[in-house]
Amino acid sequence: MKSNMVALAAALASSGLLLGLPAAGPARDETPAPVAVAWPTAQRAALPATLPDGTAYQPIFFQDARTSVGTAPSPDGKQLRLLVRTEARVRVLRSLPDAVNPSFQAVTGSGTTLAWIENAGALSLWTADASTVRRVTVDVGNFRSYRSSGDLEVVDGQAHWVAGDKSGGTSVRSVALSGGPVSGRVLPGSWRVTGWPWLVDGVTDTRGASVLRNAVTGEQRPITRTARASTECSPDYCRVVSIDDDGWSRIELMHPDGSNRSTIAEGDVNTAVVDVAPLGRFELWVRIGKTSELTGNAELLVHEIATNRTVQISQDAGQITYRNGVVSWTAGSLTTFVRHSLDLRTIPGAP
Repeated sequence: MKSNMVALAAALASSGLLLGLPAAGPARDETPAPVAVAWPTAQRAALPATLPDGTAYQPIFFQDARTSVGTAPSPDGKQLRLLVRTEARVRVLRSLPDAVNPSFQAVTGSGTTLAWIENAGALSLWTADASTVRRVTVDVGNFRSYRSSGDLEVVDGQAHWVAGDKSGGTSVRSVALSGGPVSGRVLPGSWRVTGWPWLVDGVTDTRGASVLRNAVTGEQRPITRTARASTECSPDYCRVVSIDDDGWSRIELMHPDGSNRSTIAEGDVNTAVVDVAPLGRFELWVRIGKTSELTGNAELLVHEIATNRTVQISQDAGQITYRNGVVSWTAGSLTTFVRHSLDLRTIPGAP
């Protein structure tokens, strides 16, 4: 069993599916309702893996279920393009020569405005709207990415992110998208943005977070932690992941002060995304099945906090991502697949 679990871990890591190795657990007989039955009016879409020009497309950020921003090589393979893709058209925002080993990181947006950090030998911050694309600053610093929505956030016309500092601390950085100087302040320790203006610590601590800090006011809120568990937090909720003496995994949610603690899932389960309790309404998780070891995929589920019910998003999901209220995943093999999306913001209920 141990060798099988090691093989499974390697497969899941290669697909980018899970945040850690799931523990063995008991089988569960319950069958959650699929999204189409539970929330028939929720906006969903299926996205081909290639563009009309035949190049492979990798979405990074979804403005809604049908509109995404992602990357694709040029048809001749000499450029890496950042583009906006809708069902009707493709708009190229940037094109960088492949010779500089380019990348586009932390794409985000607010309304019709997009922002991203690109690497073309040096880091820079860019923005785009319906008609223009412009560089905002090259003063990005040693940008830190945690594969979360907080890597780069745009609030009230300002971009916010964190960078490493020479002192070993965290530089909290902000700049107006209209341009101007970058403001920054250094905090001891490792922090990440978890819903601006809130930061959370514990990035390098196996036990996870211990305090939330408001980057604007300086207010700090202690987090109740549990022994033998890892805790990750947003301003409203904390996710506690533990393994009991029998090797079963357990995912729980609670408020940062430890109140209203409840079990979301247990058994052969694991977290699906870095972000805790998306929209303050849901928790995304996966259940490992009999074929996961071969495919690297798993059953993707969403727990609705207010109703305490679980809904099945996909029976066999890989490459799971979450940004801007939209969860996306692939269905199929690593080489032949279709990407799907679900806009959690369109699910009926309290915003």
